[in-house]
Amino acid sequence: MNPLAIVGRIFLDFLASVGRLTQFAGQGLRHCFAPPFYGRLIFKQMMTIGYFSLPVVGLTALFTGMVLALQIYIGSSRFNAESAVATIVVIGITRELGPVLGGLMVAGRVASAMAAEIGTMRVTEQIDALTTLSTNPFKYLVAPRLWAGVITLPILVLVADIIGVMGGYIVGTHKLGFNQGSYIKNTFDFLETLDVVSGLVKAGVFGFIIALMGCYHGFNSKGGAQGVGRATTNAVVSASILILVANYFVTELFFATK
Repeated sequence: MNPLAIVGRIFLDFLASVGRLTQFAGQGLRHCFAPPFYGRLIFKQMMTIGYFSLPVVGLTALFTGMVLALQIYIGSSRFNAESAVATIVVIGITRELGPVLGGLMVAGRVASAMAAEIGTMRVTEQIDALTTLSTNPFKYLVAPRLWAGVITLPILVLVADIIGVMGGYIVGTHKLGFNQGSYIKNTFDFLETLDVVSGLVKAGVFGFIIALMGCYHGFNSKGGAQGVGRATTNAVVSASILILVANYFVTELFFATK
């Protein structure tokens, strides 16, 4: 019960987990760029991650843009800066809220599904059967999901950006009384290419994280149905935390010197 021993054990367990995750990510990346490529599986995962996640991401982006416009108007009216609503909405959506909220929503939906599917395959020995049939589990299960996550999330976030800006436009012009032409002009005048590009790069990183954590926790699940449930929970929690951590570092990479 030595407190230092407890802290040391926790720290060593953390380092061991980081090492296992890094090794798993390395294997997954290696198989992403080595033939054969399962195009049908990649397309199937793209549909699962992107197309079927579009309704929840679209609704999240729409109401986020609407609420953001309201809050910015209320705050900026204290300083007579109501004209900045359109500018702040488009920058906030494209740089931060679109990628982060979209990533978190997809993490809750997709990472859990991946962990449950692969975890069930693990506890029912289907992954061992793939190995017996000379099919590499990383090539068949992990690589298509990594490719699909990296490809699909930027497309999904781009759609979310458009919907979120449209939500701010609807509130700004129909509730707050902004002129439609002026609102659109302010939106495009102050929007820079870097704002959109940074958000799409974040989305690609988040897509990789989501797919990686779903595959990792499902691949290493054990203990029957209870283990699969635990892997599902861990996949969502770890993916969400890593998305927030990665968001800071990618933001610093793009905007630290500006």
